[in-house]
Amino acid sequence: MEQESISMEVVNPQAAGIDVGSRSHWVAVGQSQPDVREYGVFNQDLFAMAERLKKKGIKKFKTAKHFASWLRLAPNNKVSGGKLLSSKVPKGSNRLKIALRNAANAIGNLKESTPLRDFFQRISSRKRRVSAISATARKLAVIIWNMVVKGTPYVNPEGYLFLDQKRKLGLV
Repeated sequence: MEQESISMEVVNPQAAGIDVGSRSHWVAVGQSQPDVREYGVFNQDLFAMAERLKKKGIKKFKTAKHFASWLRLAPNNKVSGGKLLSSKVPKGSNRLKIALRNAANAIGNLKESTPLRDFFQRISSRKRRVSAISATARKLAVIIWNMVVKGTPYVNPEGYLFLDQKRKLGLV
């Protein structure tokens, strides 16, 4: 039996197909067989996948806000007559959203103080835990977008100072 080669029209050359799994991730950056590769789930595999997507010029989302909105982690502000009617996070789920929400929940359970945990606690004290999970997951999505698209490494801001502290030290 001979396999037929089906060729399809490329709709968007700057998009990739990514199948996220629990044991491996498959990435297609073209229409032929060599364009499809399998990556593991460990950090070095994910960095290799991100590097390949970057080299191929894949930019699906223009900004981090677009990425967070696509993940359904950004609030959908309904405004009528200049008045905010609703600002709930839209329904809908995918594997990455679930993974980010689980990571945000784990950050909320941390005992030691980190900037992300402190952010989680601030939101949780004003709103409720579910809102804090969504807000922290959105923050994680923005961090990931900046790491992949801009290539900037995440630096944990340990030496964070409030504006009044910066003014006292003469840094502003």
